[in-house]
Amino acid sequence: MSDFPARWWRRLDDGRIQCDLCPRDCRLHEGQRGACFVRQRKSDAMVLTTYGRSSGFCIDPIEKKPLNHFHPGSSVFSFGTAGCNLACKFCQNWDISKSREMDTLMDAASPAAIAEAAHAHGCRSVAFTYNDPVIFAEYAMDVADACRARGIATVAVTAGYIGDGARGDFFAKMDAANVDLKAFSDDFYVKLCGARLQPVLDSLVHLVRETKVWTEITTLLIPGRNDGDAEIEAMSRWIARELGPDVPLHFTAFHPDYRMTDIAHTPTATLERARAIARCEGLRYVYTGNVHDRAGGTTFCPGCEAPVIERDWHEILRYDLDEDGRCRHCATALPGRFGHFDAACDRRRRPVRIAMDRALA
Repeated sequence: MSDFPARWWRRLDDGRIQCDLCPRDCRLHEGQRGACFVRQRKSDAMVLTTYGRSSGFCIDPIEKKPLNHFHPGSSVFSFGTAGCNLACKFCQNWDISKSREMDTLMDAASPAAIAEAAHAHGCRSVAFTYNDPVIFAEYAMDVADACRARGIATVAVTAGYIGDGARGDFFAKMDAANVDLKAFSDDFYVKLCGARLQPVLDSLVHLVRETKVWTEITTLLIPGRNDGDAEIEAMSRWIARELGPDVPLHFTAFHPDYRMTDIAHTPTATLERARAIARCEGLRYVYTGNVHDRAGGTTFCPGCEAPVIERDWHEILRYDLDEDGRCRHCATALPGRFGHFDAACDRRRRPVRIAMDRALA
């Protein structure tokens, strides 16, 4: 593993250098690492220490990211690295995102190799996931360029905690994003994530208003922490007002993990209640996740209210859209990125972990 020259940093008058990639603004002396652990000052410059290294590769259904309006039924080549620029006490991928051991990064892969592997396995897209791609932005952006050259889309699964200067550069390389909106309370972000809410909202506004990146939102509902009616109403109203009613919102269930093992699983009824609130606030596409809820996984036409994409977990049982994303019953166009749907291919999709040395075999 070799260090890679990092972007988005500057020298300060006091001799330190400041990382401007995310709102943490880490200020470092020689040898120090940022809060994300993977960006380090070396030889009076900033380097990314995880370029070209991954914690593993998987082939997933795109709905697992979750993205329900981005090439439904397709497969996505997924990978992450190590580290994170948030400090969520409820992290569901803490063994990767909280890792301080570079030995976690077992697979080496160049951007070109990843694009080739995704193509060889018939994947429509590559997802940067498991930990936040913002912290390995240079690597993710180079992978995105290699994928675009092969006609493969790229997906950022991110908390959206990125600085103003880097935000435009990073998302310009992406085709889709699922942004993890942890809560609609700055107090929640400060106490449970070690971050602030506003930069995430700024990222969402940028994505929807200033880019062509297809964007969906996920909120993990934690009992007693961010699942109150008033907070869900306020969040849904903000999304409808600032982003529009067509941005899909996923409410997903929490399970006890990392430093929050004393809280019970999120009841299905909580997700159903949140979905009903968001729909009442005008959001047209609201989903539930991490629970078995067929209605909460189904896409309904806003024109005739027919179920046009019916899902059972990640399997698509009904697909009534044409290649332009129009309802086959009333011709209403649904928002998203659609195309040819191959039912036989969808039935064969199963999450599978692969090693890069076998990815091109």
